[in-house]
Amino acid sequence: MGKLYLVPTPIGNLEDMTYRSVRILNEVDAILCEDTRTSSRLLQHYGIQKRLIAHHQHNEHKAVEKVIEHLQNGETLALITDAGTPGISDPGFLLARACAEADIEVETLPGATAFVPALVNSGLPCDKFCFEGFLPHKKGRHTRLTQLAEEERTIVFYESTHRIVKSLQQMVEYFGADRKASVSRELTKMHEETVRGTLTELAQYYTDNISKGEFVVIVAGKN
Repeated sequence: MGKLYLVPTPIGNLEDMTYRSVRILNEVDAILCEDTRTSSRLLQHYGIQKRLIAHHQHNEHKAVEKVIEHLQNGETLALITDAGTPGISDPGFLLARACAEADIEVETLPGATAFVPALVNSGLPCDKFCFEGFLPHKKGRHTRLTQLAEEERTIVFYESTHRIVKSLQQMVEYFGADRKASVSRELTKMHEETVRGTLTELAQYYTDNISKGEFVVIVAGKN
């Protein structure tokens, strides 16, 4: 029986790759990756030459069964995503669940995840929080925001460049204009930025300052 490693990769700064992650990626038989082109650049930087297998959200359901066969045949595999920890708003859950059901050993390495530095840096309570990731785009969005308006813990969202302003404006509507929040962008990269204030202030800031990148929105819980 083989083994699956879930290996986090840097969210922007290549210096954030751990020694252990590099060693594991050098030792496995093959690497499952979200985008082979993106992963090839990362692996080349660390001098890692391994067989790459595409494993992303569009083929994950179909690919899991085949990956399980490889593992049952004794192969040792690693799963990486384009950035961050597999399974956190990225492929990984289905494969981890299938391995658990098939009694295949899974080991998850600690490493980069965007929401942790954003949460700690927000200045909002981080002893208790809930991770929401990306909100539904259409179906279920209203229901989810209505439910979260009553959440008393700090809430963590992921958002894209194209939806950040709309999402902040909707949070003003559902959570209240004066709710405290923090928005972190391009974490660990050259243009890293964290802006803190009320949801109204943040919505206005990103309306006036068009910004690109990956966003983490931290919203205070209901008092």
